[in-house]
Amino acid sequence: MSENKDLEVILRERGDSQCELCGSTSNLAAFPIFPHDDETPEHHALLCDVCRAQIQGENSELDSNHWYGLQETIWSETPAIQVLSWRMLDRLRGETWARDILDQAYLADDILEWAKQAPEDEVEETEEVVVTRDTNGTELNDGDSVTLVTSLDVRGTSFVAKQGTKVKNIRLIGDPDNIEGKINNVTLVLKTKYLKKV
Repeated sequence: MSENKDLEVILRERGDSQCELCGSTSNLAAFPIFPHDDETPEHHALLCDVCRAQIQGENSELDSNHWYGLQETIWSETPAIQVLSWRMLDRLRGETWARDILDQAYLADDILEWAKQAPEDEVEETEEVVVTRDTNGTELNDGDSVTLVTSLDVRGTSFVAKQGTKVKNIRLIGDPDNIEGKINNVTLVLKTKYLKKV
């Protein structure tokens, strides 16, 4: 018990008695960051009950408005906070703002490796739920090549992506209706219903 008390005291000093993700000052507690379950402050974050509940999936849908502060915490000097920020941004990847932050963020290799670790049941659930398919129902994977089955006006640019245009090395974004790919060296989010796997 005293060890846990010491841990929380250290985290309160580090986080200035605020939730290290959203800045709230209410219902704060030490939160262990998977896969660590020791009492080391470096493997914990001081979080409010709202952040804890959403991270643990107690709320079925994430409140994206609650997580706007991640654009600052992803740049924290504390590896544990970088890890939690990256994981939450990855879960919010369907939101353009979260995807943009992830694309800009830099994590050292060892921290990124830690961030990508997740409980096995969480990984399995993600794999079962998110399957991205092209217009013919063929499953798409990272690195696949696709062609456009129709011409598309590309918003914010002066060019039209013509039918038959090949898009190489696509990237899945966790949204079964959209993928990311480059056309004319511009990274675009493309609707899968307009794509056919090569």
